[in-house]
Amino acid sequence: MTSYSLRNASPAKTRSDAVVVGVVQTTDGAELAPGAEEVAKAYGRKLRPLLATLGVTGKPGEATRIPTSGAIASPLLVLVGIGPEVSPATVRRAAGAAARSVPNAASVALALPADTPALVRATTEGWALGGYTFTTYKKGSGDSAPGEVAVLSPAARRTGMAEAFEQAQVVAAAVRTTRDWVNTPAADLTPPLFADAVVAAAKDLGKGRGAPKVKVTVHDEVALAELGCGGILGVGGGSAAPPRLVELSYAPRGAKVHVALVGKGITYDSGGLTIKPAASMKDMKEDMAGAAAVVQATFAIAALGLPVKVSTFAPMAENMVSGSAMRPGDVLTTYSGTTVEVLNTDAEGRLVLADALTRATEVKPDVIVDVATLTGHMVVALGDRIAGVMGSTEVVEQVLAASRTAGEEHWPMPIPEIMDERIHSSRIADLAQHDWIRWGGGLFAGAFLREFTAGLPWAHVDIAGPGYNTGGPHGHVTSGGTGFSVATLVDWARAVSAEA
Repeated sequence: MTSYSLRNASPAKTRSDAVVVGVVQTTDGAELAPGAEEVAKAYGRKLRPLLATLGVTGKPGEATRIPTSGAIASPLLVLVGIGPEVSPATVRRAAGAAARSVPNAASVALALPADTPALVRATTEGWALGGYTFTTYKKGSGDSAPGEVAVLSPAARRTGMAEAFEQAQVVAAAVRTTRDWVNTPAADLTPPLFADAVVAAAKDLGKGRGAPKVKVTVHDEVALAELGCGGILGVGGGSAAPPRLVELSYAPRGAKVHVALVGKGITYDSGGLTIKPAASMKDMKEDMAGAAAVVQATFAIAALGLPVKVSTFAPMAENMVSGSAMRPGDVLTTYSGTTVEVLNTDAEGRLVLADALTRATEVKPDVIVDVATLTGHMVVALGDRIAGVMGSTEVVEQVLAASRTAGEEHWPMPIPEIMDERIHSSRIADLAQHDWIRWGGGLFAGAFLREFTAGLPWAHVDIAGPGYNTGGPHGHVTSGGTGFSVATLVDWARAVSAEA
């Protein structure tokens, strides 16, 4: 377990196993970033030739390890590239890259730019997330993270710095747990087991005097049938592991605004009878990333004591193939009473979200945001690092603003009028779940979900690309589950409460 501290101390005189400093790209070559002035002074005129000899450029992600030979108090100096501009986003990425460059160090001092609350947060989150590993299933693998990490800042005692530092640790912990859940094999995180994990996490959060309380209600398959949640039951009907609907409520005194969060929780997606190609199935444990994100964002909001009432809805199902699986051509009656013709069983996420969104409208929130690994179309449109956001203009803009603060990339997407015609194209039901037209499938999905929002302010966040990283680590994002959107949701909740 890593212990973090925020200090106003000289990086050249700090005794630790390693000191991390930033390097900025300039037209005249690489230069040490703000925060490393004492280190630069210690090396003096030798610094620039040393950087040139080592080929240090300062480009993002670059990390160079140098034995200090007594030039500074720590035996190892780590130079990490920030790029040409110092900002919370670039510092967060640099801190993440640095965390993977200092294995097996007992103590580390971070002398990255950290003279504002935003930069302290970026440094702390970047390090905590960039060094994340998932080793639950690896024999003999222990925690190689440093036991002590000190964030060095010349402004450590200024107003807001300690608060930003503490809040960063809360958000990072929520992101890391989200990654743990997403990375867990589907056999070990079925809908019932996922629901149990949420209940256990809520109990842990509520331990101790004055701890925040998040109420959790779990609807099993019997309760779902009584409620009439035909979307969730239809998707989960093919699995031996029955579906669940988990509902959370956090209602602090003095709450200024009431938000509803909804997250897709498909714990494994085979595609159902519209089965996926074999190569597309190996990572389908990640299809519950939206549910994991909204749940952990709720816990983080509670832990931070934000004056926001949060109602969260996480529909959980396993989309499998069996004699009881839903068929293309079936008609499901959703919780709202709206009937839906199923035309592609691999477009199952919108079916479980339909029930959950309707449940969300019944608690009369001021605004709804749903998060889902929903469509491959969005990955085609935006790539695998950017989420698409659509819905009510004001809410979309709020989410985009929060994402910039959180360091997560989002892009606004439209819901054209033609999509309304497409979702109403079924000849036998109120809505068509899918239409097999190649173009605009992600926008079709957004239009479909909008039908279940009762006209409330709403945004849909499609994280099909950035919710799971199938490649190598970059910046503070590691391979596998990314925990994408947790930080954005927390910043969004903070912003809307401030506006209220």
